[in-house]
Amino acid sequence: MANTKSAKKAVRKIEFRTAINKVHRTRMRNEVRRVEEAIASGEQDKALAAMKLAEPLIARSAQHGIIHRNNASRKVSRLTQRIKAMSA
Repeated sequence: MANTKSAKKAVRKIEFRTAINKVHRTRMRNEVRRVEEAIASGEQDKALAAMKLAEPLIARSAQHGIIHRNNASRKVSRLTQRIKAMSA
């Protein structure tokens, strides 16, 4: 347990940041799931529209340190490949 005043403040700040990060992570995952569902249903137009919403959220999550930048890049790349493969 935190004993000093600064340690107690650090705990408060960490709790606040954790709550914010959780919201951003959940929103990003939901958008990625929507893209994957559109891909699974075979609707390329719907998948492209969902990807336009998901891509900035993934990039922003990486920028804020919620996920690693390579992880974000890999997610975008793989989803884009899957959408592109639908037309072939």
